[in-house]
Amino acid sequence: MTAPTDGVITGPPPPSATREPAGRRGRPRHPYRSALTTARARTGLALVGVVVLAGLLAPLLSAHGPTGQSAQSLAPFGTPGHPLGTDDLGRDLLSRLLYGIRADLGIIAAAVPLGAVLGCLAALLAASHPVADTIVQRVFDLVLAFPGLILALAVTAILGPGRTPVVLVIALAEIPVFGRLLRGSVLVQREREYVTAARVGGSSGRRVLFRHILPNAADPLIVQIAVSLTVAVFIEGAMSFLGVGVRPPEPTLGAVLSQSLPYLSEAPHFAAGPLITVTALVLGLSLIAEALNRETRR
Repeated sequence: MTAPTDGVITGPPPPSATREPAGRRGRPRHPYRSALTTARARTGLALVGVVVLAGLLAPLLSAHGPTGQSAQSLAPFGTPGHPLGTDDLGRDLLSRLLYGIRADLGIIAAAVPLGAVLGCLAALLAASHPVADTIVQRVFDLVLAFPGLILALAVTAILGPGRTPVVLVIALAEIPVFGRLLRGSVLVQREREYVTAARVGGSSGRRVLFRHILPNAADPLIVQIAVSLTVAVFIEGAMSFLGVGVRPPEPTLGAVLSQSLPYLSEAPHFAAGPLITVTALVLGLSLIAEALNRETRR
């Protein structure tokens, strides 16, 4: 500490004076970007990335078609030309696994965004008027009253098995989830001071909603998307496992796993591929969702 000069005590510069210039500091990292750099999220991204890449490169990684049959029934691991063996009809398990991944990814990539968009639109409709809010909430209650399996059976009983019913079941199951999540966030943000200031400043209700409330209320939706992708994997797998999903002989992970049940004792490798793949995909998505949730709660 140096001697005072003109009544001012001088000393070593504060730590901030030795830091980076203002242009480089003062920019807080976005919470999602910070979350995705954690070890938990990196592990999840690696697991999901491997599964997604395997599905996208299915035509290049498989030497056989997913429905082509051969005389080698229930061939074991390491069979020449069939690295993962074959199923009960002599179909290459590696090909069916890779194309099953591709089918599952296509279904959940269509169903979850559809459910999210419809749920958010329903939440915005509910936020527009009290009567609309009551109607939307009762519709949500009606959908949530049906267990997922009952809902799947009801939809497939009307439309029959196939990709479209699976997408519709997943989307219907996710509409109330996203709708209620966004509605709750909007109600919370409406009470914030910045909303009151915007209204006092003369902003219309529509402008306040879309320019001020929604950008802040939409943060929890990012986390919910990761969670809903995990749920969608289970729903699709369960529907295919029960035979009400994608029509055979098109492979899905649930369908391959279902076909392996009668042969678990004599050919356990039959079920190994889809089990490991579903586990990796669900674990990866869960890790990503948990990392995002932890970071946004700070």
